This record gives sequence, structure tokens and C-alpha cells, in this order.
Amino acid sequence: MATLTFLSILAFLILSSSSSSSSISQSEEQQTPSYLQFVLNATQFPAKESYDYIIVGGGTAGCPLAATLSKCFNVLLLERGGIPYGRPDLMNQEGFLTSLIDVDSLSSPTEAFISEDGVPNARGRVLGGSSAINAGFYSRADQEFYKKSGIKWNYRLVNQSYKWVEKEIVFKPQLKNWQSAIRDALIESGVRPYNGFSLNHIPGTKIGGSTFDGAGNRRSAADLLSYSNGSNIKVAIHAYVERILLTGDSSSSPTAAIGVIYRDEIGGYHRAMVTGKGEVILAAGALGSPQLLLLSGIGPRPYLSSMGIPVTVHSPSVGQYLYDNPRNGISFVPPFPLEHSLIQVVGITDSGAYIEAASNIIPFSTVPMYFTVATLMEKIIGPNSVGSLRLASTDVRTNPLVRFNYLSHPIDLARCINGTRKIGEVLKSSAMEGFKFDEVYGRRDFRYVGPSLPENLTSDREMGQFCRRTVGTIWHYHGGCVVKKVVDRNLKVIQVQSLRVVDGSVFSVSPGTNPQATLMMMGR
Repeated sequence: MATLTFLSILAFLILSSSSSSSSISQSEEQQTPSYLQFVLNATQFPAKESYDYIIVGGGTAGCPLAATLSKCFNVLLLERGGIPYGRPDLMNQEGFLTSLIDVDSLSSPTEAFISEDGVPNARGRVLGGSSAINAGFYSRADQEFYKKSGIKWNYRLVNQSYKWVEKEIVFKPQLKNWQSAIRDALIESGVRPYNGFSLNHIPGTKIGGSTFDGAGNRRSAADLLSYSNGSNIKVAIHAYVERILLTGDSSSSPTAAIGVIYRDEIGGYHRAMVTGKGEVILAAGALGSPQLLLLSGIGPRPYLSSMGIPVTVHSPSVGQYLYDNPRNGISFVPPFPLEHSLIQVVGITDSGAYIEAASNIIPFSTVPMYFTVATLMEKIIGPNSVGSLRLASTDVRTNPLVRFNYLSHPIDLARCINGTRKIGEVLKSSAMEGFKFDEVYGRRDFRYVGPSLPENLTSDREMGQFCRRTVGTIWHYHGGCVVKKVVDRNLKVIQVQSLRVVDGSVFSVSPGTNPQATLMMMGR
């Protein structure tokens, strides 16, 4: 459906933008994080050890989950990547581009992959997960999400948990020139009211939070480990969990998770077991959690048998109901330099789309010169188009094969058309006039990098073709272990005792404009 165009490359560059922001937390200095005292390389762990809770995946949900459980229980957190601290490409906004381009097959903090739709994508492979490589935009879930998610929420704890996260890692950004212009253009084009700075999901135009402080240092879910009881938690990095250890047979006796097998970076095997009424909790993300269930024999019986994996529990929906919110947009070179900026302003429209923007200073590879690219994009809510995941290999280190079937549902296509039309309205606003060049015959226009919007914004056919031709990702994929199909309302894996999933794989709909706030809240 889509190929790796220059616009797709620019999508990755959005993550490489930088920000200057003012803190709503107490400190902006980058200090050695206290959690490093209980983080060890997996090679340093014994061959067998027992814990109350074993959490697989030290990412956006896994870190706050581990910190919370450690207050009262003995916890092991297993992360396949390394630590973000000490890596300027991750922790300093100036190095984002480097961290996204410098990828390898096994150890880089960013793991690149291309879906079977042909759309480039990325996932985090580092303590903090994708919260350690993303654009830093922070906004709570919309109210409809809680109703549609199927999860049993305690709303008092939801609000307390958001505040727990925000106290440590969320900041109020100061708008750059491009972000200020986008704010004005959104309001002028009818995305009202203007709500100013807010962490809540509010229709209209607003400034969201940022996980970058005023000094440009990133805070990620890994920093939430500072809340941990250090005597009750161990974090193993470079630990690849190969399978969940299960006992029993669902056909005759209850199946239960009793531990995991994981491998360190030099090939050594380790066994971690749960004690008493403890649990194994998967927080490996929308790709990692369903992949690990399948590798452990929990999934569709015919499929697992075809892969030579012994079937423990027939669960036909594992790896199914996978979603990704499509992104479409335009990019252009302005007539004057813009400051780097993250996605700080969002337009929450009433037509099923969110409008966002970023600006990036792109270096030439051969000469010491730079040019600025301004990007304006839309993301649809939902989505309704359903994809799936399957194993590429029985080696857990191999990324699974995923297909999202972007815009295959007519409602998604209609929402994309609405969103791209709104982009057209934004571009016609007076706030955007200063970003045009004087062209021949007295005409003023944008100098586009990649595709421009169709001339006829009223044509559903042309707008639909543009949506399909330029579809990309905004890295908000979810599903694969959805509620009521793979897990129950308390996130326990159906038919398996002592096994739970706590991450975005349980979502059948994306929580508002950006999922990271919701995931960290859920972990808490």
C-alpha cells in the first residue's frame, strides 16, 4: 500500500526534533538516576531464582508497574534492551535522529521494522521502552476510551496514577515559532475553543505536556523506577524472555504460569520462578506480548501446530485484532529557518482526526549545511481497520510479522479525508502566509518536500487516493491481546492462572492523541 518515500523518512525525523520547555516538576537537571543501583546485566543473575512477581518488558507500562509492586512485593523486571542513561542520542534531544538511524538487528535502543503493508515503523528496545525514543508528547486518554476499552477501571486510582506519573516526568513546553503558528492556524481554521495548556483530552486546540524538561533532557518511564523500594526489586537488562513456563493442561487441570525462561546476551539461560500467589505479568508491548504468548503455546491451535509449537491453551485471538492509527500529512521547506520543535500543539477536531505538527533541522550528509522541514499531519481516532500478527520465527529476537491493513475500513478512510481537508484549511489560514515563497507571476506558495495535497479538496476520490498513497504511522500500534478475547477485564489471560498482560496489546482502541500517558497510568 505504501513505500519508503521521502515523506516516510520525514516521519521518522519527527522523533528527532527538539524542545525547550518549562518544568511543572521540581528539577530540570539531568542527574544519575537512583534506579541504577538495582539494574544489572542479565549475565550477573543466577541460573534460578524466585520472586513474587516477574514482569516481562521494562517499557512504558512495565517500569511504573514494577515500581508500584516493589512497595510490597519482591519483583523481577526483565528488559531485552539496555539502559538509556548515558546515551546522548536518547537522553538529549539533539541526538534523536542518530538514535533512530543507528539501528542494528539485536542491540540498538530503537528496533526498526516494516509492516507487511510496506510502512516503516519502530519499537523501543531499551529500559523505558518506546517512551525513551518517542517525541515526548504527553496527554491523558479521552473519556470515551475508558468506556470502549473494556477494562475495569477505578477512576479515583486513574486520576491518582496520572498525577503520580506527572509529578516525576512531565513538563510544560514553551512553544517555538512553528508551534505557535500552528496553534494560531488551527484556531483560525475552526478547531475551537483554544484550551491553552492542558494534560486532559479536550476538544479544540491545546498545548500538551512534554517528557522533555527545560534543559532538553528526556524523562521516560524508566525514571518512574525511582519510586521503587530498592530492596524489593531487581532489573535485568539484555534479558530476552524466550517462553513462559506453564503447568497443567487446560483440558484436564488448570493451566498456570509458574515462571519464565530467559537468555542473556552471551547465550546463557536463566530460570525465574514465581512464589506463592505471585504472577508472571507481560508488559512487552503490542508486538512482544502476543509474540511471547504464541511462543509459549498460548494461541490458535492450528497455527501453533503448523509452527511446531506445542499447544497448551487454544486461544484463537492471540495476535489478532492488531491496530495502528494511520498518519498522513505534508512537509515543506519554509523561507526562513525554524527552531526544532516536538509535537506540542494538537487540534482535536470533531470529525475523527487529530492535527499535529513538528519542525526539524535536517543536516546534509556531505556538506556542513542544514535546512528546515516543517511537517503538518493528521492522525485518525480508533482505528476500525483490523490487522494481525504472526511469528516470523520461533526465535523471540526476530521481530514478528505484522499487517495493519491501514484504511481498509471505510470509516477510517472517511476520517482521513476529513483530517487532510482540515490540513488544507490550516494551510489556507493567514497564520501560514509567512511560510510561503514568492513564486513566478506574483503567486505565493509552499515549497513542498514530497507530495502536496490534491488541488481539489472537495473531491472524496482524490482525497482518498492521497490518503492511501501517503499513509504512514505515528507509532501508536496496539492490540494483539485484546480485552474479552485474550484477557479478561482485570487483564488476566483467559484460561491461564497467574498470568496477566499490562500494556497496549490489550487495547482495541487508541487512547486519545498519544498512548504513553495512559500506559504509564495503567502500569501504576
